[in-house]
Amino acid sequence: MRIRRLLGILLAYMFPFVLVHANDKWAIYPSYSNITEIEPAGNYTFALASGNIFSYNIKDGSLTTYDKATCLSDVDICHIAWVNSSKKLVIAYTNGNIDLLENNGNVTNISDLYTKNMTADKSVNNIYVKGIYAYMSLPFGIIKINTQNGSIQDTYQLGISVDYCYIDKNKIYAESKKSGKYSALLTSNLLDKNNWKREGDFTPLNQEHTNVYDSTSKLWWTVKDEKLNYYTKDENNEKIYKTEGILPIGPASNRFFRLYIHNNALYAVAGAWSQEKDNNYMGEVHVKEGDNWWEFEQPADASLGHRYRDNLALDFDPLKKGHVMVGSKSGLYEFQDGKFIQCYNRHNSVITSPSSDSYTIVSGVKYDKNGKLWVLNSFSETPIISYNQASNQWDNPEFSEITTDDRYNLNNMLFGRYGGYAWFVNTRYEKNLLYKYDYNNKKITKYGPIFTNEDGTNITPSYVHCCTEDKNGNIWIGTTSGPLYYATSDIQSDTKVFTQYKVPRNDGTNYADYLLANVNIRSIAVDGANQKWMGTDNGAFLISDDCNTQLQHFTTENSPLISNIIYSIAIEPNSGRVYFATDKGLCSYMSNTTEPTTEMNKDDVYAYPNPVRPDYTGDINIVGLTFNADVKIVTSNGTLVNQGRSSGGKYTWDGCDQNGKKVASGIYMVQTATSSGESGTVCKIAIIR
Repeated sequence: MRIRRLLGILLAYMFPFVLVHANDKWAIYPSYSNITEIEPAGNYTFALASGNIFSYNIKDGSLTTYDKATCLSDVDICHIAWVNSSKKLVIAYTNGNIDLLENNGNVTNISDLYTKNMTADKSVNNIYVKGIYAYMSLPFGIIKINTQNGSIQDTYQLGISVDYCYIDKNKIYAESKKSGKYSALLTSNLLDKNNWKREGDFTPLNQEHTNVYDSTSKLWWTVKDEKLNYYTKDENNEKIYKTEGILPIGPASNRFFRLYIHNNALYAVAGAWSQEKDNNYMGEVHVKEGDNWWEFEQPADASLGHRYRDNLALDFDPLKKGHVMVGSKSGLYEFQDGKFIQCYNRHNSVITSPSSDSYTIVSGVKYDKNGKLWVLNSFSETPIISYNQASNQWDNPEFSEITTDDRYNLNNMLFGRYGGYAWFVNTRYEKNLLYKYDYNNKKITKYGPIFTNEDGTNITPSYVHCCTEDKNGNIWIGTTSGPLYYATSDIQSDTKVFTQYKVPRNDGTNYADYLLANVNIRSIAVDGANQKWMGTDNGAFLISDDCNTQLQHFTTENSPLISNIIYSIAIEPNSGRVYFATDKGLCSYMSNTTEPTTEMNKDDVYAYPNPVRPDYTGDINIVGLTFNADVKIVTSNGTLVNQGRSSGGKYTWDGCDQNGKKVASGIYMVQTATSSGESGTVCKIAIIR
């Protein structure tokens, strides 16, 4: 099979993208792989694809994408409909939220249904347009939207699930697969469900959403080769296509589970599996390089002899460029430059399965610095496996310490900085464990399922989701009881005491609270300043290096974050961009922290943007700094205008002086010094007002 590369189409290079930058720090990466609805709208045509929308301007050939980071109010769109009378696109989200989008990017949000406290399902089944009104069919009835003023005009609580509705002559009809066809006179009180009468059986809707005729432009809009296209018909009724296909750049799907950064590129596996849930997602590996996306080749089930599903982990061979191993629900897969090489399972390796080739759980893969591959084979009697590629030798030692209950869902393997240990976790419900593996001596130490903190209190989380190492060598675990860490000193002394960090209240009481106690921590990532990014069921938290300060808490309510459920976090070290894998897709935030350098020099320390032009309103970033470097920004005659310390290897300046006033045009000098006081390099920033 060919590698599917979503690098855009010819038109994407010929014509510009039009993006509305509502929030420069945030970015969302939607998939547009499956177009399900097309809505012509004058010079524009809107397309709903994989729960996201884009538009094409037939006059100038521009392609516009819309998302929560630019102008929309929410994510996961189920239906769209163009209202010609008001020149607005009705956007219905799966959660009941509603947007009205104009061609210029202005959005009116109608949140009444979304925010209403009700037990009934709010998902929209269909949108019918009549004049300025949009009628939405729902599991409990119909709502009538006034698209002119952006309000819900009426709600018809019919007590039946309405699949679609329409108006014919003097009646409104509600069609229900479960209950049949109902109607009511338009002149009657439609709010009274007694005025709605059953007329007969359900009539299936005969409506084409992906092959649509636009009477204004005299064009047919359709899907061809998975892209938006339009055509006319000749005298013989033959189709004459007018484009080579229109599609924004994006990943193949909105499924993201684990994230990895390698050589400035983002890699993501799109599986998800536990002993409680079998997702059966296609075996996808997404790759983002710059602004382009491409996909690893997907070997066909028929050629493998089993299903290729639920990719769970991957790692990069340190000795061979482009060589990647992927752990899956159905074995270990080898790729070179994205092309499939072979699958390892019980037939050609020591990897085993509890039942079939389609159920061979390789939930963790990790290369050591010498190029030896380590594999976590969940459910196996020998769950820790190593593979020496040079000699083609497998090793699967047995450990009496790892019982049947300890083998269920092993993941998050990492090699610690100290002691010659590998660390990983078992996420089985109420039997979760942290493992320390002395790989030189083949010795296993287990911690849990009861963890004791420094106060002597026993903590029994329902799940331990992940583990990671901070800059000081502490091993952090994310649990349903909050974050815990195993301090370097305790690792070295082999005590089994975990730190549940206490944050002082600073209210004069000398009381403290445990850090994020009882918050479900699904993922932890450490940035260049040793700050901890924690993905939870309630958004993303940023915790300071000393753990005393909650620096950020992003949720769907206060930011463009697309979901509060965060599976994985990865940080691009050079830019500081933080990626979030969620149950609704991928998004990112540009942080103020990068990885520090070991020493500063004039070639590596620079500022961007530079020059700073009059229309720029964002932050000015100075990068290439050492950890906790002292930064001073002065005028050409030496007057101090700003100072502070770097976060990791980055310093952010808002372009203001110490009084908060925007500085004037001119050349500004950046003076740096290391944390120990040694003078660093100087760079210049040109500001144009």
